[in-house]
Amino acid sequence: MADLDGVWNVRRVSGALPPLIGVRKRIDGDRGATFLLRGRGIPFDVRGLELRYRAPFAFFVDRLERNGDGYRGTATAFGRAYGEFELRRSRSDR
Repeated sequence: MADLDGVWNVRRVSGALPPLIGVRKRIDGDRGATFLLRGRGIPFDVRGLELRYRAPFAFFVDRLERNGDGYRGTATAFGRAYGEFELRRSRSDR
């Protein structure tokens, strides 16, 4: 989904998520990764508006919905929501 392509800043909204300071998602076509600070990315596959993490984190799925010029997301594990977050396009991606 080309609209998701790019680098996104992640901001915690609610739930059992840490503050997410410095967390980014990089998406290119049907794949991407979540980066924690300067660490290695945790890979996921893009299926529509779902980000499905790969093994060993395959039980995590981020579900997105359009929200203005960004997205609002629900973080799920084993099919149950445990937090909400926002994605805003990174200024360095423009």
